[in-house]
Amino acid sequence: MESIMVIISIVIAFGITAALGFVIIPWLRKLKFGQTILEIGPSWHKSKQGTPNMGGIMFIIGITLSFIITSVIFHLTGGNLLSDLTNDLQKEAKSDLVLLIAGLLLALGFGLVGFLDDFIKIKMKRNEGLTAKQKTLGQLLVAVAYIATLRLSHNTTWQIPFLGTINFEKNILSEVIFWLVSLFIVYGAVNSVNLTDGIDGLCSSVTATAAIAFICIGAILKFAGLEILAGALLGGVLGFLCWNWNPAKTFMGDTGSLFLGGMITALGFAIKCPLLLLPIGIVYVCETMSDVIQIGYFKMTHGKRVFKMAPIHHHFEMCGWKEKKICVIFSTVNAIGCAVGVLLVAFGY
Repeated sequence: MESIMVIISIVIAFGITAALGFVIIPWLRKLKFGQTILEIGPSWHKSKQGTPNMGGIMFIIGITLSFIITSVIFHLTGGNLLSDLTNDLQKEAKSDLVLLIAGLLLALGFGLVGFLDDFIKIKMKRNEGLTAKQKTLGQLLVAVAYIATLRLSHNTTWQIPFLGTINFEKNILSEVIFWLVSLFIVYGAVNSVNLTDGIDGLCSSVTATAAIAFICIGAILKFAGLEILAGALLGGVLGFLCWNWNPAKTFMGDTGSLFLGGMITALGFAIKCPLLLLPIGIVYVCETMSDVIQIGYFKMTHGKRVFKMAPIHHHFEMCGWKEKKICVIFSTVNAIGCAVGVLLVAFGY
């Protein structure tokens, strides 16, 4: 039954997202919501100037509607969105629903911050959009609200593969650690996904591999709601790839990339082990670390660089790799990391 619901979730999200391209892309063109290519970017990206931005609205609608519709169908047919736990743990099982709803709201919250950033960039002709302080403040407010929801619903126990569980409600110190570590993970993970959105199809294709991993993990944990949400994510990004594969007819913008970052992060917390975002999102990690290394080395050496350009996908572009090749290689690498994450859950939980 769960497998059928996952397929339905994928199909609905894919269909809505792909179909919306026929409506939203012309609408974005009419509003002149075109991408502005900065001078610091690769020179060959200049040809993308004016390509409709904020196309992430397509999969935000597709994923959200798919999750809601499929969940309702599953519930009406006698399905249980919660983890397959014993009666003694039903209280904990009910908190799983909070993980799903709060996770979707987390993604929507970050998507809203991205929307404001894109809107200011495009409509108000401000290349940088929101200021760094404004963007950070918006993201932190969304992250804090999400973590507060986790705390209030007692979703503060993490499963560490092969080591057991960590309960962050033991004392004040452990609670402080929970808040700080969770805030670091949410903020870092979301912005890592955002950094991956730099060339046609890259963020969508890499995220598709992560979504498949979470579907597999949901099946292992017998957590149908997680499978359905991850299925909606998979269908949404695949539907968007119909329009975003090179040469892209639209870009997701920060509206889409921050939403996807929120989704990936929420799924990591939903399996009660956000640390598994490291292998499952290994490409996101590499993108971020390449940026950190580049900036740090540049400052220490007063102008020298490790990479030809950062994040690292631009380095490979400048080495002569085509965008499609980067998407395929990076997605393959991430799929390997995803396989490691799935195995850790299968044998380490």
